[in-house]
Amino acid sequence: MDQGLAGNGNQRRYGATDGVPGVAFAGGLGRSGLAGGGLAGDSNVSQFSPTELYNLCENITTNIYTINNGRKMVEKELRSIGTPKDTQGLRDQIHVTHVSCNDVVAQTTQELARLTEVVRRGNKQQKLQSERLREEFSEAVTNYGRAQKQISDKMKLHLPVTTPGYPEPDLPDDESERLLAVERRQQEQKLKQRELEFEAGLIEERTQRIQVIENDIIDVNKIMRDLSAMVQQQGEVVGSIEDGIENVHGNVELGRQELDKAAGYQNKYRRKLFCLLVTASVVLTVLGIIIYVSVKR
Repeated sequence: MDQGLAGNGNQRRYGATDGVPGVAFAGGLGRSGLAGGGLAGDSNVSQFSPTELYNLCENITTNIYTINNGRKMVEKELRSIGTPKDTQGLRDQIHVTHVSCNDVVAQTTQELARLTEVVRRGNKQQKLQSERLREEFSEAVTNYGRAQKQISDKMKLHLPVTTPGYPEPDLPDDESERLLAVERRQQEQKLKQRELEFEAGLIEERTQRIQVIENDIIDVNKIMRDLSAMVQQQGEVVGSIEDGIENVHGNVELGRQELDKAAGYQNKYRRKLFCLLVTASVVLTVLGIIIYVSVKR
């Protein structure tokens, strides 16, 4: 559970997740990733695998725990914004936290899609377990996205800029001292200009970093749409299965009726054949008697 939060390279992105080393915090990725995995639409979805189902549920549960831990970390960092602890190092850590959690969110979305495929041939209890995990993930992502938005808004409001003031010096009456004072004043103005340029560059850099944080914010609505699509897809699958069962039942009933008809026809045929045989026997017996009597005379 203490593994890193490195994301899957080809997964769907829900925020900026490139170019930042992964970090580890409690509740990392599951033990075996997409066990037996692949994504929705694999060719082996027709084969139900209890082992894959178990591994997917374990991974998703662990990842939900990780997302909740990430949300708590963001809320803790939120309290430091605008205080003396609000350093660039803190903001870099916020970015790393966002990137790591976003990777987990993206991977969990893929695992839920795979789980939806796997439980198609599972029982009712397994389908309910899949639905419960989907609801827990939805709640965790919603809370995490809200915390991301709060910390991003607060970071916009706190860009401390300290510009030291320089009092205007009194020029002395002596000419030489006056020139020295003017020179010192010019040097101070140049120094002040350089500091202003430095502060302007610092503001621009901080603005860019805030933009990075904003890009980290996950698209909660997009994830909710994906989850809704999974629910709809699973409902369609269940409906198709029910329709198939009804069709099979209808075909079996029709086949039974046809067999009953065939059995009835066969019984009628046997009765007719028996009657014909009896009639033929009687006729032959009568003919035999007639022939016997005629010959005897």
